[in-house]
Amino acid sequence: MTALVSEFLPERDREFDASAVDAEPSLPASHAATATLIASAAAVLAACGGAGSDVGTLPSSATSASSQSSVTGNAAQSVPSAAPNAPAAAPTTPTSSTTPTSSTTSTSSPATVKTADVSGVTDAPIDLPGAARFLAQTTFGASRAEIARTQQMGVTAWLDEQFAMPLGTSHFQWLKSKGYDNTTLIFNSSSFDYTVWRAFLSSPDQLRQRVVYALSQILVVSISGVNSAWTPFSVGNYLDVMGANAFGNFRTLLEQVTLTPAMGDYLNMRGNRKADSTGRLPDENYARELMQLFTIGLTELNPDGTPRLVGGQPQDTYDLDDVTGLARLLTGWEYAVGYDGAPEQYATPMFCYPARHESGASSFLTVNVPGGNDGPGALKLVLDGLFAHPNVGPFIGRQLIQRLVTSNPSPAYVGRVAAAFANNGAGVRGDMKALIRAVLTDVEARTVQTAPEAGKLVEPVLRFTQFARAFGVNSPSGDWKLGNLSDPATRLGQSPLHSPTVFNFFQPGFVPPNTALAPVGLVAPELQITSESSVAGYLNFMQTVINNIASIGATDLVVDYSGLQSIAADANALAAEVELILAANRLGLTNRTLIRNALTSMPIATVANLLDRVKAAILLTMATPEYLVLR
Repeated sequence: MTALVSEFLPERDREFDASAVDAEPSLPASHAATATLIASAAAVLAACGGAGSDVGTLPSSATSASSQSSVTGNAAQSVPSAAPNAPAAAPTTPTSSTTPTSSTTSTSSPATVKTADVSGVTDAPIDLPGAARFLAQTTFGASRAEIARTQQMGVTAWLDEQFAMPLGTSHFQWLKSKGYDNTTLIFNSSSFDYTVWRAFLSSPDQLRQRVVYALSQILVVSISGVNSAWTPFSVGNYLDVMGANAFGNFRTLLEQVTLTPAMGDYLNMRGNRKADSTGRLPDENYARELMQLFTIGLTELNPDGTPRLVGGQPQDTYDLDDVTGLARLLTGWEYAVGYDGAPEQYATPMFCYPARHESGASSFLTVNVPGGNDGPGALKLVLDGLFAHPNVGPFIGRQLIQRLVTSNPSPAYVGRVAAAFANNGAGVRGDMKALIRAVLTDVEARTVQTAPEAGKLVEPVLRFTQFARAFGVNSPSGDWKLGNLSDPATRLGQSPLHSPTVFNFFQPGFVPPNTALAPVGLVAPELQITSESSVAGYLNFMQTVINNIASIGATDLVVDYSGLQSIAADANALAAEVELILAANRLGLTNRTLIRNALTSMPIATVANLLDRVKAAILLTMATPEYLVLR
């Protein structure tokens, strides 16, 4: 493991070698436990568990559902926390277009549309660890006070409160208010990171923001792939559209995201023109990703997300002819007119130029669009057809489960979530509130899963935001100047909306090679960006952040440790409090003992000593494999 500089130990004990990339930490005997604990974080590379981690070992074969314990937390370990303010688009949009008549034919067995299955839903009371675990699934992090408040409210009341919260300041509005529309900044993208961290670390509508982040990893746009002016406004507007529709309907979300200039630039729908005599053909990029990644996936699915087999073989959802036919229907779109290159142009739905749109008859999947269609009308038929496909519920539902709860949900869990997508109980398909509620209130989400294959590796962004939210990170100036954290050697190795490709930071079906996961058919998406160097980089970065968050850049961010300092003289109480807040009491005895022994060995004679102990408790907890794997 890469060595760590022990900023939190007394000066005489600081013997970590920060210059040796792969050196082992050198500590005196009194802190051998600390070194052992930090090194144990590498266990996640083997199979999300390993020696000394108390995470467990994998079974010889995958099971259809994880083992369960109580609906509360770990009782045995319980410790007594919209659209941008831009002008309306003048051009014609799909909602105002004349829609041509189309015909559809079925070529596959559609899923039966039924009322949402609530047999797996639970609203049992939760204890403090249960509340902390719930908030780890639904927010970017929670303070001790918010954990206690949520425990008192219960899951249903908390969700109702979050669903009712109004939209806060949009990214577009905030960027304008801070003067980032100054023409000298037209090609400067740094302010995008500031507004994203502002929303993720301070907005009260935590569930909305967490769902926006999850959706941004499914309907992917990466700012590094948006080659336009005013990229903070363009990609910020994409997030605003996500936020405005996160609790709405998936069909509306899909249309509005499709028409954002950010998506148009990222996947080449903007500027996509019909074929002509020069040999130019419609660009197929958005057509392919719209099907493969945003709606139906590559393989036909049963309602529970398992592959639909014919003759024992999985069936493709589409072929090259479908991509070509769909691409013809997505031609003619450009930036809206009338904004003279101002930021508002990049935050207004795209406009379809009739002369650039392929108006001839075209078809894909079961959708047949007649000749004479216009762009907005064709788009409506395209999205209606995809939205009605039986794959959408299980395909999107399973990924939302993966982003919020667990990497390997049982088919029954996926089926219950897909049923809520198909019918919210009032005959409405695609209700995002019903979908989110089904994901988060399912018995597999609310019951602590004890099987070793259960849970998910917490991605780096969420580890950082949890720390920040838990301990009140704030920007007194309101500038939130925290930048891109993508560097795996010196930062998190991940930063929102900075994925390297349209396939996100990691793919939902990623199976780490040469691990115990592969033989038993389990996936671990987040391990795709996990390596020995990234684990070390994360620990080094978090050590710097915990010690002095303002030192990571030109930022005025501050953190509040006062709640922990008041109990820091008691090593056991401090360790228990930090474990509850950050890890929902899921540490095993081995690492709990290591941490408490390490803290006990630290001096407490001065206020500075007590603060060092607090910082050490946080870092060591965040280094444990049990913390890194959310169950």
